[in-house]
Order: sequence, then structure tokens, then C-alpha cells
Amino acid sequence: MPDVFVAAFDGSEAGRRAVEFALSRARACGGRLVVVHVLEWSPYSFLTPEEVAERHRRRQQELDRAQAAILDPLVKEIGGQGVPVETEVRFGHIAETLATVAREREATQLFVGRTGASSVMSRIFGATVGTLAQISPVPCTIVP
Repeated sequence: MPDVFVAAFDGSEAGRRAVEFALSRARACGGRLVVVHVLEWSPYSFLTPEEVAERHRRRQQELDRAQAAILDPLVKEIGGQGVPVETEVRFGHIAETLATVAREREATQLFVGRTGASSVMSRIFGATVGTLAQISPVPCTIVP
């Protein structure tokens, strides 16, 4: 069974570097690449039935928009390099969702881009990346 590499992509330069590095690893070992974009969406609120229906409609619009605006252009750029590329857009907590996708896809490795933020840990890894490094079910490569 070929290796499966999961790469997080948020549209940033750090995300692009993570995808490119994962693509190079997949190409080197004849693996597959799954590029994942996570939309944060809180499931916690009290809504009327009408609001629930509207929220569901908006969720689907956001999934479609993210696929068309973020992942489809990326796949168009990186496709045709001898590596099967799949994409997923999901809602949820970013680190937890990426860990879930890695488990579901039986990934060999997870790749994320490093970004900076405000706290000491965030300045070193990025808040999401720091959490992911702790909870990932597979080796997690943090791409500078």
C-alpha cells in the first residue's frame, strides 16, 4: 500500500511550503497526497429550526467556496507531477480535524507550515501547529 501524506493548506505561504514539501516526499516514495483545508465553525449555539436550516445552507456554501477558491487552484498548479492528489475541506478545530483526517486516511505522515503568533509557544511553532505536534497520531513535520 503506498504511503499517504496529509498536508494542511490554509492558503498561506507557510501552507504552500508544507504542501510542496509533502508533494516532494510523496513523489520520492511513490505515495499519495491529501491536501486538507479546515474551516473553523463552532457547533455550540442554540438555534431555532429555521436558523439550523440556514446554518446548514451556509456551511455548504463555505465548503464549496473553500474548495473552489483555495484547493482547486492549488491542485491545478501541483497536478501532473506524478503524484495522486486528493483534497478535503472540513469544519472543526484545526488541529483536531487534521489529526482525524490523518487517522481516517491511514496517513504515514502529516505536514503543516510554521507561522508565528503572540505567545512564546506560538512564536516558536504557531498555536495550531504546537497543538498538532502533541496530538497527531502520525509523525508531524513542521515545515519552516
